[in-house]
Amino acid sequence: MSIFAAALTLQHNNIMKIHNAQWYEVKIRTSEQTDDGAMKDKTTPYVVEAYSFSDAEDVAIKEASDYTSGSIDVADIKRARYIEIYFSDDTTDDRWYKTTLQFVTVNEKSGKEKVINSHHLVQASSLQKAVKNIEEVMKGSMQDYTIANIAETAFLDVIVKPATGQSSEEDE
Repeated sequence: MSIFAAALTLQHNNIMKIHNAQWYEVKIRTSEQTDDGAMKDKTTPYVVEAYSFSDAEDVAIKEASDYTSGSIDVADIKRARYIEIYFSDDTTDDRWYKTTLQFVTVNEKSGKEKVINSHHLVQASSLQKAVKNIEEVMKGSMQDYTIANIAETAFLDVIVKPATGQSSEEDE
């Protein structure tokens, strides 16, 4: 178990759900017809939970196909470095913020401090709400941290794979 898994044990409170998995950032390019009949390309970024690049591609294409009738192509795909993603139960939280949390650890032998950066995504309606949501999740942690960076992303959605034999979150 990593230091982060130990320090950030899965918590569920009334506001946030925490999910850790293998994540991929996938950009889907779609061609859609505009009102004047012209074809327009649009690129939409998603974060996808998947087991592999090909799995992430399949999941993202399926998600995009639910929203478009034009052509669909994967423009880019890369492994994401998120330790955890914090989902909000608040329906007004419709944006995703990329955060870097810094944790200070002390080497027991040398006594030297080491700063470790940890990347997370948090769902919120504003920058201030993202900070509040992070603080809500971290209030149970015994490890000191600093929010080193926080920025709004362009991600349309974060797609979580349903557990084997279970329905997706949308079906519940």
